[in-house]
Amino acid sequence: GYTEPDPRIDLNGLDVIRKLLILAREAGYQKEIKEVQFNSFLPSEAQKAISVETFYSALEENEPFFKQLYTYAEKKGAKLKVIAQLSEGALQVSLQEVLPDSPFYHLDGKDNIVALYTDMYAPEPLVVKGAGAGSKITASGVFSDVMYLANIKR
Repeated sequence: GYTEPDPRIDLNGLDVIRKLLILAREAGYQKEIKEVQFNSFLPSEAQKAISVETFYSALEENEPFFKQLYTYAEKKGAKLKVIAQLSEGALQVSLQEVLPDSPFYHLDGKDNIVALYTDMYAPEPLVVKGAGAGSKITASGVFSDVMYLANIKR
């Protein structure tokens, strides 16, 4: 899919972690970034990269590692997706293999999915899918937040 201008933000999990924190806080959990368990899939050289250039170099040097992850998932008929989970107040972000029956399997490009598993939606989640990036979407979100703040100050 698409990444932030600095791909380290996405591949280090930070973008997904931020989105998870927003949803958790909207659900009433007072959580901080340090409370999110992130299971990094990046080699240590890439995690420690101090620039985009050194990050790309570390990725290239570890291409066999990434090909192995991809090939292993592909042999099972799975795709690799970074998934965020909020369960009983615990927050986790990790790279997961998802099979075709997962709501995340067909996730591509700028789209995001939220799958709600509840007592009512236990076997089949309630799925909300839509664009999660782009200037119009971001501007709309910022405008919505400004209007919300303006209305509560009245």
